[in-house]
Amino acid sequence: MPLLHVDNLSRSFEQTRALDAASLTVERGEIVALMGANGAGKSTLVKILSGVLSADGGTVTLKGNPFAPGSPAEAAAAGVVTVHQSTDLVGAPGLTVADALLLNRFADRGQPFFVSRRGIRRQAQAILDAVGFELPLDRDFGDIPAADRQLVAIARALANKADLLILDEPTASLSADESRRLFEVLLRLRRNGLAILYISHRTADLEAIADRALVMRGGAVVGAFARPIDFSQAIETMIGRKLQSARPGARQAQGAPIFEMRGARLLPSSELFDLSVHEGEVVAITGVLGAGKSRLLSAIFGTIPLLAGTMVLDGRPHRPKSAADAIAAGVAMAAEDRHRSSLMPPSWPGNSLAATISLPHLAKWYRHGFLFGDRERREAERAIERLHIKAPGPLASIWTLSGGNQQKVVLARWEAEPSRLLLLDEPFQGVDVGARHDIIQAIRRRTDRAALIATSDPEEAIEVADRIIVIDRHGIADAASGAVASVFEELTA
Repeated sequence: MPLLHVDNLSRSFEQTRALDAASLTVERGEIVALMGANGAGKSTLVKILSGVLSADGGTVTLKGNPFAPGSPAEAAAAGVVTVHQSTDLVGAPGLTVADALLLNRFADRGQPFFVSRRGIRRQAQAILDAVGFELPLDRDFGDIPAADRQLVAIARALANKADLLILDEPTASLSADESRRLFEVLLRLRRNGLAILYISHRTADLEAIADRALVMRGGAVVGAFARPIDFSQAIETMIGRKLQSARPGARQAQGAPIFEMRGARLLPSSELFDLSVHEGEVVAITGVLGAGKSRLLSAIFGTIPLLAGTMVLDGRPHRPKSAADAIAAGVAMAAEDRHRSSLMPPSWPGNSLAATISLPHLAKWYRHGFLFGDRERREAERAIERLHIKAPGPLASIWTLSGGNQQKVVLARWEAEPSRLLLLDEPFQGVDVGARHDIIQAIRRRTDRAALIATSDPEEAIEVADRIIVIDRHGIADAASGAVASVFEELTA
């Protein structure tokens, strides 16, 4: 008898069928990868298993018993716990790691009204001992690495005696070393009999730990692959077509550069470096987490100061004091965390697809203070067609779209007005293979500007860029065009 059995599960949202007779099983002591393009139904399935949503049809059994939790707390009590990509709800700056481990218990009415620091620490250590983790209990949760925050979330989940652990993109913000550490933990948990449903767009993750992979498309499970997993076939099953390269060949830089940095320094202790990007060229900046990729883009965009050196854009000095200055000069940027930096909150009126595109252009599009929706809608309709955005229409809330389609909208924002330099920080984070293909094609289609892309994934860098620059300790470590894999392996080993 399988631990989890999902049979013909269905769920619709108005006219959209998110799950269409989806069926799968998960056994004890195995890691099952769940693959699928954005919008394939993975999130809806996980929300039903987590008690966030209810199904319209079909059945779920857990340990041989009907399973239809009405809340995440009910799901956890039954043995199904989900750890999401974001750890924002796991803890917060100001709380210790011990506090974060015990947050669930603090909300339990059966707990004593008064608690001591010694008691909190003792209970937290017991949780870590039970799962074999080592974490700094007295450290501020806001100061620990992303990998440790993930381990806090997993430890808290296992303290609830979980039978099934669902992980949603757990390595999206982890370095290679942190990912390896997490994999060691997961493999040990699997040996102890825990079942893990692992959702990721990173085939390297799945190759490292998955016993088998299930592929979703159109709300149904359409493929199953045993180890060793044929990822080329799995990805083709996922997107429903043959996988072709989005970058048929690198372009050679010609003429004067659009943008240059000369004698630049990002931190007082970092080395000076030069950087140039030419018209029509896509340059990837890669390196380990903390190497300086985001800081470099932020300095170009005017949100942090450049400590030394000069910048030149189209032959003129580039000294932006703010993002508004950079935009006015022809520099556009999509920051790493699109939810915080590029999207309006769900409760705000300007959260539609059209309004998201128009936001930085309002002063230019509506010079006299009168807002007319025609320009917004036209741009949004063009973006939907050009970037293959899956959305009901231009007025749909951005928060109803999948992660890949949200990222396409963020890119469409900077396609709506001319720019000379496009800065993208981790543009493929949480984006499936099909959406990544569309985004790369859109980036490379524009030859009237240059693009500078920061990514921690060497595979992404090779796929998107004409030229790749490796950054280390906030300085340029190496540059290459094609054969840079050995450099990446050295930096991320």
